[in-house]
Amino acid sequence: MNNKTNNNFPLEIEDVPPKQSENLMKYFTGELTGFVRVGPKGYFLPHKYKQEAANIYNMPVRSDDIFVASYPRSGTTWTQELVWMVANDLDYAGSDAVPLTERYPFLEFSVFVHPIMKERFTAENSHSEDKLHLLDLVTQPGSEQLANIPSPRFIKTHLPMSLLPPKLLDVARVVYVARDPRDVAVSFYHLNRLIRTQGYNGDFQTYWNFFVQDLHHWTPYFEHLKEAWNQRHHPRMLFLFYEELSKDLPTAVRRVAEFLGKSFTDEQVNRLCEHLSIDNFKNNKSVNYDVMKELGILIPGEQAFIRKGKAGGWRDYFDDEMSRQAEKWIADNLRDTDFRFPHLHGQ
Repeated sequence: MNNKTNNNFPLEIEDVPPKQSENLMKYFTGELTGFVRVGPKGYFLPHKYKQEAANIYNMPVRSDDIFVASYPRSGTTWTQELVWMVANDLDYAGSDAVPLTERYPFLEFSVFVHPIMKERFTAENSHSEDKLHLLDLVTQPGSEQLANIPSPRFIKTHLPMSLLPPKLLDVARVVYVARDPRDVAVSFYHLNRLIRTQGYNGDFQTYWNFFVQDLHHWTPYFEHLKEAWNQRHHPRMLFLFYEELSKDLPTAVRRVAEFLGKSFTDEQVNRLCEHLSIDNFKNNKSVNYDVMKELGILIPGEQAFIRKGKAGGWRDYFDDEMSRQAEKWIADNLRDTDFRFPHLHGQ
């Protein structure tokens, strides 16, 4: 079935065929209605996206808004904290006092909380008024949350540029971060097992096949990257690579500072890099998604939200055949573009 949400959203939204949706929902138990494909590139999202598509697309954008955008598990949390710290003149006390999830509303998270899952979370947290309030806050549509937030606003999204407000870069600033898709898939596989809104119950190989066949949330992966990459020279877009942050964080900090019109001493940069180091990050409650744990949205026993933070860790998960398939898939998708991962350049 083809349809448009309404006249305020110009892209076509098409339901994924019921049989295909039913098969996927056996693996992704957090979705209970089905999936849609959006626009000419067919971005894959939960059925509930239909309710929010126009609200997000037409959301008023402010000149001091900063969006941190990425495909999931590309170093988003790392980049969020880096950007917030730079923009707020290295306010360590503020960072420590307010969880990252409160400092950065997640624009489309509500789309991933199926109404039946919301009912379950509500029942499980019914003993606590505070938790019910917190649950309402994290599951409120992002466009509604953001309308009530004073400037400057920091906004997290995994939506591609084409599903965001069309004048976004004319008005606000965007920091986009990209990462080797093999590492993305390993990390996102673990998050899909950890978070009940996804509720993935299959093995990694099955998951990888969904990922490369564009049968997973926010895919197609390379179209997502290319949309941002093609706007990387826009003065209001900063395009970062996870691998560059991993290899030379001080240089990345200085690039973000320059982009946001800030200047820091070497000593300040070094202290920020220490704050952002993976060991400190893993133990930092403000950035480690404790709100979701508190609400019972994370599954006990699965790997933590901030995992190893290692570039190249995918090799532990891919056998030779999967590695060859991944290399071909990457090469095929980079054939008609000048996009290159810096850590793969020359390979």
